[in-house]
Amino acid sequence: MAAALAAAFVRGLAGFGMAILLVPVLGLAIPPREAVVVANWLGLLIGLVGLRKIIGQSERSAFHIAALAVVATPAGVWLLAVTDPALARMLIALIALASFVLVLLPKRPAHHLPGAAETGVTGLLSGVLTGFAGMPGPPVVPYYLRRAIPPQLARASMMTIFLVTSAAGVVAALALGVATWREPLLAAMLFPAVLLGNWLGAKAFGKVGEAVWRSFTGIVLGLAAAAALYRLLQA
Repeated sequence: MAAALAAAFVRGLAGFGMAILLVPVLGLAIPPREAVVVANWLGLLIGLVGLRKIIGQSERSAFHIAALAVVATPAGVWLLAVTDPALARMLIALIALASFVLVLLPKRPAHHLPGAAETGVTGLLSGVLTGFAGMPGPPVVPYYLRRAIPPQLARASMMTIFLVTSAAGVVAALALGVATWREPLLAAMLFPAVLLGNWLGAKAFGKVGEAVWRSFTGIVLGLAAAAALYRLLQA
């Protein structure tokens, strides 16, 4: 419950990070495939909160990325189903670490506009990672945070993508027989903490400046990377 509250606060403030922070913690208590499905259920439920607002503030690229991610999500679910749990835990930790490394790359020029190839690869990778790790963020976060765009635009665009990918992850898991009745039950138990954390994070977002917001997003990814590295060293 504490992890869900903290991860949802990060999501409400940064626009991402809930799955990156929550899935590794859940994976310590339940099998990785269950942790991923629970994260997708929670992402779907919380994504419906404020849906009209975030869609209205999103960049058009968000809808292209989301559509491609939906197509690629079943491939990620299949990979999760056939991967050994110990290997899945390690790969999920590496994904969290990679997200931080990508954001550290140099910023794009102020006039940079991603092309069709970059947008397409981002969408396909996001879908695969949604199904495999419940983490659509590693390709999406650098796509927006490395560009000189307003935080409101980046945050809303990421939230729109994560809502769609969460829904795709749930549907694919059900269709491929990876999901059971346990995941929605656990998601329902955790959702009050997620709802509260997200509300607190959203309130904080309206009170911080762009420099503070960008610093916070970097810290979030740094902590996730540190936790991932620790997990790998303990393996």
